[in-house]
Amino acid sequence: MPILPPEPDCFPDDLLDQEESLEATWWLLYVRSRQEKSIMRQLRTEKISHFAPLIPQRTRSPAGRIRTSYVPLFSTYVFMRGDDEARYRAVCTGCVMQAAEILEVADLVTDLRQIRDLVNLGVPLTVESKLQPGQNIRVRNGAFAGYEGTILRRENETRLLVAVRFMEQGVSVKLEDCQLEVID
Repeated sequence: MPILPPEPDCFPDDLLDQEESLEATWWLLYVRSRQEKSIMRQLRTEKISHFAPLIPQRTRSPAGRIRTSYVPLFSTYVFMRGDDEARYRAVCTGCVMQAAEILEVADLVTDLRQIRDLVNLGVPLTVESKLQPGQNIRVRNGAFAGYEGTILRRENETRLLVAVRFMEQGVSVKLEDCQLEVID
C-alpha cells in the first residue's frame, strides 16, 4: 500500500493571516476518532475555511524502513471559520460529533498562529492534554524569540507551553531558563 503525500492542514493557505479571520465566526469541531483528515477533505471540497495542524510522525516498518505519516496535533479537533450554514454543512458530513462556537476569536487566531509557526519550524512538539497553572512568559532569544506561553516544569526541564485556550490543550517545547523572561 503506497504512502500518501502530506495533505494541506489549512484552507485557504493564508487563513490565519487574513483580516476577516479576526472578525468571522469560528467553530471548534469535535470529530469522530481518526476522522480529522476526512472532515478536512470534505470541508476543502465545500470551500469551507478550516485549520487542524498536522505533524510528522516517524515509525519503523517491519522491514526496517522509516516511514513518515502526518497525524493531527490535536486529535479529534478541527477549527473551522464560517457561518451557521457552514457549520450545518460540516455537521452533515457525519464526521462531526459536536460544534462549539468560539467567542474570543482574536485570542484563538493568535494561539493558532503561534501553533502554526511552531509546526512550521519543524521542532518536536509534545501535546499537553491538561494545562497546569504557571507563570506567563515570553522567550527572549533563540529560534522562539517573541513567543509567549506558560511555564510547565517536568523532571528538571523547563518547557514553554503554547496553549489553545479553548480546548484545554496545547503543545510544549523544551527551552533553557536563560531564554525566558516573566511577563507581569
